Amino acid sequence: MRRLLPLALLAPLAFGFSPEKPLAAADANLSKIRLPAGFTITYFAQGVKSARELAMGPDGTVYVGTKDDKVYALPDRNQDGRADEVVTIASGLNAPNGVAVRNGALYVAEINRIVRYDNIAKTLRQKPRPAVVYDKLPNKDWHGYRYIAFGPEGKLYVPVGAPCNSCEPEEPIFGTINRLNADGTAFETVAKGVRNTVGFDWSPVDKALWFTDNGRDQLGDNTPADELNRAAAPGLHFGFPYFFAGDVADPQLSAGKSVETYTRPARKLGPHVAALGMKFYTGKQFPAAYRNQIFIPEHGSWNRSSKIGYRISLVRLDASGQRTTSYETFAEGWLQGQKSWGRPVCLLMLPDGSLLVSDDQNDAVYRISYKG
Repeated sequence: MRRLLPLALLAPLAFGFSPEKPLAAADANLSKIRLPAGFTITYFAQGVKSARELAMGPDGTVYVGTKDDKVYALPDRNQDGRADEVVTIASGLNAPNGVAVRNGALYVAEINRIVRYDNIAKTLRQKPRPAVVYDKLPNKDWHGYRYIAFGPEGKLYVPVGAPCNSCEPEEPIFGTINRLNADGTAFETVAKGVRNTVGFDWSPVDKALWFTDNGRDQLGDNTPADELNRAAAPGLHFGFPYFFAGDVADPQLSAGKSVETYTRPARKLGPHVAALGMKFYTGKQFPAAYRNQIFIPEHGSWNRSSKIGYRISLVRLDASGQRTTSYETFAEGWLQGQKSWGRPVCLLMLPDGSLLVSDDQNDAVYRISYKG
């Protein structure tokens, strides 16, 4: 049973509103979000332009990458579930989409490089100068937004999307997921045939890497599906550019190729939904049925004749944590008819078990919590 949330539960922040987004309008938008019974959604922060990937520091400060040129910090000192302010850490960067924190340092992935801001909690107001970690990423805008995260073994993972809709890239770095040491050394490819992933996480059950992948365009409204993939081991090839969603052949490039050669997706998602920054839910605030399940922000279709996505989906797994059992909508309402007012991008679980959601259209970060 789903229900609309009462406005009384939607108290937003008293700061960060632009003249185009007054308080009343912000409340009205949030009241459109439909969630399962017992869940509420509020604003964690507003005025966070082009908010994309989220990461948290040891002191609880949330860091936000963007597809613009800035990186932000959102401190919540009293831990009331609302950011105290929006602090601009850096500007003039090359689409710093990716953020990750390790040993007190903030790692930021631009299109062409990864940089590091040391001791970020104490220097974020000083416009700190970064150290360059790795500067050999391709400087291609097409599928150039980098999503980064540290894996269970302590290495930093970074994808390189295809520089095209569908093609055989001239350089092997394209269409891959890679990892490197925190100091920028030992760069290696761990997954191939990945058209464009902007979201991945590791299973809390067996530490396997899972990632979303966006299917190609211009094969129709309903083909191919986006993918949720499981990389059980390094070195697997997931089909791009020859096959999509496990069984959709590229009409120009698949000749002479066998679909059985490539790893099939763990789950087909909606076609063109633009599945992005997925996360396993490992907290204790949500009911037990959500534990170790996968939440996926679907940024939304851009060229489908009838728009879909613009929501957060839930993929349920069996007890082994290796096989999916269902794919369902968890939160929706950012798309009203054929007009969107927001586009979910990435997720971050707070220490209390609530879930943050970034939105690069509404320039906001939301907090989804459960009170039962």
